[in-house]
Amino acid sequence: MHFAHAREMSARFLYSCRWMAQLNSRGGSEQALIARILAAFGTRGERTSRLEVGPGDDAAVLRASPGCVVLTCDPFVEGVHFLPAVHPPDSIGFKALARATSDLAAMGARPRCFLLSLALPTERTSKWLDVMLKGMARASRRLKLALAGGDTTHGDSVAINITVMGEMRPGRSVTRSGAQPGDLLYVSGVLGAAQLGLELVRRGKTGARWSTLLRRHLYPEPRLALGQWLAQRKLASAMIDLSDGLSTDLHNLCHASSLGARVWRERIPGVTIPVALRKLRLDAERMALHGGDDYELLFTVPRRYAHRIPARFRGVRLTRIGEIAKPKSIALIDVAGRAASLEPRGWDPFRNE
Repeated sequence: MHFAHAREMSARFLYSCRWMAQLNSRGGSEQALIARILAAFGTRGERTSRLEVGPGDDAAVLRASPGCVVLTCDPFVEGVHFLPAVHPPDSIGFKALARATSDLAAMGARPRCFLLSLALPTERTSKWLDVMLKGMARASRRLKLALAGGDTTHGDSVAINITVMGEMRPGRSVTRSGAQPGDLLYVSGVLGAAQLGLELVRRGKTGARWSTLLRRHLYPEPRLALGQWLAQRKLASAMIDLSDGLSTDLHNLCHASSLGARVWRERIPGVTIPVALRKLRLDAERMALHGGDDYELLFTVPRRYAHRIPARFRGVRLTRIGEIAKPKSIALIDVAGRAASLEPRGWDPFRNE
């Protein structure tokens, strides 16, 4: 995941949204396709995102406010992140926007608007596109994000690229590099739930019976309110969202902070495997350690602030799972005090392709 964090907002925020496309067959003309995209999102969000000029012109114009602009971009590619034959189109749209917005949660920012770029094969420009956009529009309302503009083109497969813009007060951003030796390590929510959903999808268990277990994989919920709360109160010294799995993202945080960590194995809030799925022999601990797509927050807190971290935040569980240490290695400690090296075995698009 990549982001650019601007120190100061200029008087106007401009971004190209020319919407050039090569689609002119079953999905309709370029203008017809654009009209369907805009209709899916409506105009309500523009009044809450400070957009002075929205989609349809040569550029978007955003009314500035004192503070900082936070930018992040994220690709969502067919065959790498989703399979159209398996994943419902509305979940593809919802997840594409939610996963991009999760980076703002990790910085402690408030979402404002997003840019959408689409590459589509002709067969995906009719009903499939409409349902996908419906899911993305639902996510935009939930996340309070307005569509600001974007681009379209023809492609051999679906590629969704999203740039999300947010805002925050100066001096409130939480980076990966701020951890200090002795800081306590916390995680939100339950880990491995999204991986469990993926395992069900892989096995064709996508019916209503499994809907609750599938939700975290299909419709993730970035922890925006928690990230903002931690940033505004300066409680977190470092933070990252768990997109690639605890083992990998903890390594990323420790590497940025030039430190290591000790993780208490028995305290990791792992997913519970239902009795009905025991025969699948799924490893709950492995999914909690290495499963991706949870989009929970992993954050460090100075010990003097530990008493200010509640057991739950707006219903989301917060668990202390370890501490930051000076050695750059990351150790997994069992109940007997034995240490094992925790290697980064989470999602890597190049290693797993």
